[in-house]
Amino acid sequence: MATPADTHAMRRAVALAARGLGSTSPNPVVGCVITDAAGQQVGEGFHQRAGGPHAEIHALRDAGERSRGGTAYVTLEPCNHTGRTGPCAQALVEAGIARVVYAVADPTPQATGGADTLRAAGVQVEQGLLGDEAEAGNIAWLTSVRHRRPYVLWKYAATLDGRIAAADGTSRWISSPESRADVHRLRAEADAVIVGSGTARADDPHLAVRGIDGVTQPLRVVIDTDATAVRPGARVLDDTAPTLIAVAEDAETALPDVVRLPRAGHGLSVPALLDALYARGVRSVLLEGGPTLAGSFVSAGAVDAVVGYLAPVLLGAGRPALADAGITTITEALRLDVTEAVRLGPDLRVTATVPKGA
Repeated sequence: MATPADTHAMRRAVALAARGLGSTSPNPVVGCVITDAAGQQVGEGFHQRAGGPHAEIHALRDAGERSRGGTAYVTLEPCNHTGRTGPCAQALVEAGIARVVYAVADPTPQATGGADTLRAAGVQVEQGLLGDEAEAGNIAWLTSVRHRRPYVLWKYAATLDGRIAAADGTSRWISSPESRADVHRLRAEADAVIVGSGTARADDPHLAVRGIDGVTQPLRVVIDTDATAVRPGARVLDDTAPTLIAVAEDAETALPDVVRLPRAGHGLSVPALLDALYARGVRSVLLEGGPTLAGSFVSAGAVDAVVGYLAPVLLGAGRPALADAGITTITEALRLDVTEAVRLGPDLRVTATVPKGA
């Protein structure tokens, strides 16, 4: 049975793991806290970047000899393989750790088995403490491993009556400066940001992260089916961040950094796009496009979560947040689970997830 001290230590590990969001892909975010034999915290760490030391190694270095006979609290099962770094399970054994508590089992075939290695070495191992919290913090990576496609978060900003633009097409600015700054946080945590040709034509978006120091810029992706929306000189083609233009297999274009995909309906195949991004190492996607693009992703069953920034504004007419998503009757409505609702300046940010199996 977990003690309050165990829960406190694991909650700290979950908070540490979140510091790696946006910089560890294609690896998971992981946090680790180490206490000594008397239960006092002596070390902590998190996975900071792909290819660098894992969370356990940072925490062991922080603790030094004080870790001997102590407990390691880790948000993900310690790995059991040698890649760009050595196996963390063995490092914990060699450091003299007596007990390991981890939140979520590692689902990757090459890394799993760390718990068995620890037990074989005489280490007491416990699983599941704050598992839901740790899973939520690592949901993008876990989704990509389980489904072999990137995790997709759809973000939009709308009025209370669900409009993302007025009848004349104007939309700047529906949401508040606080909400717009928060969007840059979402970009910084994603491997790729996606918009469609409509947004590319109307806004000439830049799509890079601003206002956050030391960020790893996400891949900027524009779905431009007929290769007519992104023209030479577009802001998305500058050297601030990498860019990928997705076009149809039969489209004619001289633009660099193009991926050709099969057509589907009036656009491109969403599964094919996600497969192409996954092959490039993309494990999480922020979908920022307009209602047509969002509708195609929802229709394809490719949205995992939604973040809506709702402004206390009414327009009455104008573009809706979501276009045709293949839903024709109320019984087919995609009902979400709200996980958070917070104020950002005058706006309300609502986060909701798509239930498993929906």
